[in-house]
Amino acid sequence: MIIKTEAIVLRAIEFKESSLIVSLFTRKEGIVSVIAKGARKPKSKFSAYLVPGQVLEVVFYHKPTRNIQTLSDTSYLLKLDRLRTDIEKMALTTTTMELVGQVLHENEVNEPLFLFITKMLSWLNKREQVSRLIFPYIQLRIIDRIGIGLQAEENLETNSGFRGYINIESGALSNSPEGEQAIALTDKQFSFLSKSLIPGKKTIFEKKLTKNELSDLIEYLDKYIRYHVEGVKPRKSDDIFATILSH
Repeated sequence: MIIKTEAIVLRAIEFKESSLIVSLFTRKEGIVSVIAKGARKPKSKFSAYLVPGQVLEVVFYHKPTRNIQTLSDTSYLLKLDRLRTDIEKMALTTTTMELVGQVLHENEVNEPLFLFITKMLSWLNKREQVSRLIFPYIQLRIIDRIGIGLQAEENLETNSGFRGYINIESGALSNSPEGEQAIALTDKQFSFLSKSLIPGKKTIFEKKLTKNELSDLIEYLDKYIRYHVEGVKPRKSDDIFATILSH
């Protein structure tokens, strides 16, 4: 069967002398692995497309008995050149693509997540500067679209002087700890999370977290994901993403 669908490139790894095995997050079929034969040859029709974060229209041959399908054709749905030339955007894109691969199972269709990632990548490509806070914001939006989003408890107090906690078991952002795995937040972490749960709050990227506060917050959200999504392993791209944290 021939399938034509929109797709986001999650990762590509070398295979044999000239091919690539590519993980695609597709709108119609979820995550699909394809082989792009000869993609590493200089004149390959695939060579410019199969870069993490690129949003494509792809055609592949699908056989239910195979784990890896054969890529037939591809073209740009969105051409996002700055995601592969700007080092900070490359790092953020690579880490985000790996996170998507962590939280979805093979062939798990999630159109709301696909649409969010597409919109986010286009927005990121256009931005002049990359805020260090974009990644935890992306983490929050991804977990919301896979059905395990954090929820602010009713009557949450966010004014200065009130403590904030991520409650891992319940998924609640609260003023008091709940359960054995409640995590106490700093004032800046709490302010960022509480405001991030309100859609459209663009001023959240203006907040100033220290390097340690930011890296800890990312780890807290990863801990939450690992608790609620089975089989999630540490990201290999986190060392690359550290280039953003070091600025």
